[in-house]
Amino acid sequence: MLLVLVIFLVLLLMGMPVAFTIGISGLVFFLTTPDIPLSIAVQRILVPSQSFTMLAIPLFIFAGNLMNSTGITKRLIRLADVLTGHMYGNLAQVSVVLSTLMGGVSGSAVADAAMQSRILGPDMIKKGYNRAYGASINGISSLITATIPPSMGLIIYGAVGEVSIGRLFAGGILPGFLMMIALMIAVSYTARKKQYLPERTTYPNIKEVLVALKDGIWALIFPIILIVGIRYGIFTPSESGAFAAVYAIFVGVVIYRDLTWSSFIETVRSSAIDIGAIMLIISVSGIFGYGIVYDRVAQSLSELVIGISENPYILFGIIILVLAISGMFVETTVIALLLTPIFVPIVTSVGIDPVHFGLVMMTVTTLGIMTPPLGVSLFTVSQIMGTSPQETVKESVPFYIAVLAVIAVMVFLPDLILFLPNLIFGE
Repeated sequence: MLLVLVIFLVLLLMGMPVAFTIGISGLVFFLTTPDIPLSIAVQRILVPSQSFTMLAIPLFIFAGNLMNSTGITKRLIRLADVLTGHMYGNLAQVSVVLSTLMGGVSGSAVADAAMQSRILGPDMIKKGYNRAYGASINGISSLITATIPPSMGLIIYGAVGEVSIGRLFAGGILPGFLMMIALMIAVSYTARKKQYLPERTTYPNIKEVLVALKDGIWALIFPIILIVGIRYGIFTPSESGAFAAVYAIFVGVVIYRDLTWSSFIETVRSSAIDIGAIMLIISVSGIFGYGIVYDRVAQSLSELVIGISENPYILFGIIILVLAISGMFVETTVIALLLTPIFVPIVTSVGIDPVHFGLVMMTVTTLGIMTPPLGVSLFTVSQIMGTSPQETVKESVPFYIAVLAVIAVMVFLPDLILFLPNLIFGE
């Protein structure tokens, strides 16, 4: 397995697409292990695509794209603007609030970051915001979608680690709002120093809030419907993805009437591209994952880590360090697929709740998409905003600190994560 890991890292550093990197390095394992028939490699590629739980991923991607085509996004922007117009750094605050509201719609941090940079970026530049500052807050705020349901990372983690997706969805709500508050404080601090003045001097009145809330209510109740539906057995996590797609079409056609036939066809086309890329990664990871199980990598690492210390917090620290470094080089989806079966047995063996660990894991690894050297969102938002990744990283420092503070709270206060799952689903 060491040779496979070396090949994986070399191909990754050479810039090969991550799906082919995983597939080729996984194939090397089968070629160098004569006891295993090569036909199993083909079977392992098909296995993830046959998973009923994994079916939720393409369905939620399609539903998220549909909701972006129905006018929900612009209505959420209007609500966020009403709520934050009196604050310093108004447009940056809108970015943070919008990410929180969009968590239940897009489910993808990278998609959220790109969307906000395209929509909010031009206004930020027009109103004198530093381009790198705009890129940094649009990218960092998108990390909230790692916890607010329905997060793609949580679905993958739950499917691979055999952890209740309903509990993961419920567990992500409070940390998501905590991250929103932390980032809003960081924006207020930095915006005052940079003199990014409020849009207005008065607080919004009740009427303005209610009107904006009425427009955005269909997006806001979406995560609640998902969790309640899963809790009471109305639908499984996979069926909730199908419900989400139907729900998006209903809102677009009947409620807002913004979803036209041409926009629906374009949404199907873009969704097919997104789904194809993600499902290819998931499928080829089946080869790599088989090698991890066959060579007992999880058991060996578990013995090694527990040999260092059985203190849950020390183990948490070691694992977080590994996840943070991994997140700098590898996409969140890949980390969830490859490292979940390794780390879940380790944390459960020392009494750490897998729901608690899953939320921390996905938050840490999602932070990697905004960190050098290979953060996907870092390069995406920098390119859209017309600045360099180096400048974006400099402007991101206060926001990195805010996110790390939230991660620390999540680690040391597990009840913050487990309160809602235990309340809704029972202990």
